[in-house]
This record gives sequence, C-alpha cells and structure tokens, in this order.
Amino acid sequence: MAEAAKAESKVAIIDGSNVAHSTEGDRVRLENIRIVAAKLVEEGYSPVIVADAALRHQIDDKPGYERMVEEGRIRQAPAGTDADYFILSFARELAAVVVSNDRFKDRLEAFPEARENVIRYMIVKDEVVFERRTSRR
Repeated sequence: MAEAAKAESKVAIIDGSNVAHSTEGDRVRLENIRIVAAKLVEEGYSPVIVADAALRHQIDDKPGYERMVEEGRIRQAPAGTDADYFILSFARELAAVVVSNDRFKDRLEAFPEARENVIRYMIVKDEVVFERRTSRR
C-alpha cells in the first residue's frame, strides 16, 4: 500500500521557460507547457512548473500565462534571479525529476544529481515524447 502511495506522489519540475521555447522558430508557446504537464500527469507525475520572470514578456498567450500564475499552476522565480537554481533546488527538496532540455552544466558542481534526474523531451505536432534513459549514458 505504501508503495502505491509513493508511486502516486512522483513529482516532476517543469523548466517552464525551456519548454515554452522548445518550438521551432521564434514562437514561445504556453501550449508547450500545458501539453508537457498533461503528459506528465498521464504518466503518473505531479507536475510543478517553474519559470523565470522574463517568460511573461515573451509568451504567446499572455492572459493564459497570467491566469496560470494567479492560480498557482506556474511558479515564477523572482525577477533578476536564476530560475535554474530554483528548479534544481526544488527538485532536490522534493526528490523530483526535472523536465528540461537544459544540461545545467554551470550548476552540476552544486547539483551533481542533475546528471541523472533530468528528463529530456521533444514536442512534435503537439505530441510530447520523453527520453527514456537506461543506466548507461
């Protein structure tokens, strides 16, 4: 029973800025964040979205973004701070994985677990595919 509860409480931190920017071309899409979060829920995760403060000025759907912030569905790092630090800190505190295509090279000394805890992804025609890693890298 405890094992089932533990499986239900898997947390995934979404690097909101990275995911929003992952569209070909210059579009910064809120829909990317929505579909990645939905895919994580489908796979049994509880997604936590963290974005840098600049994303609100770049996103294609500003009213939708602001609504998600107001509802607490997107957490914004304070202006002038590095969202990567918050993403990796939350992941450590919550024993969570991070969904991002960022390699966090400048943070690996402080957060060595990021080498193993980052799930990379692709979005093609609004379909999300997560990288499935084996123990070999």
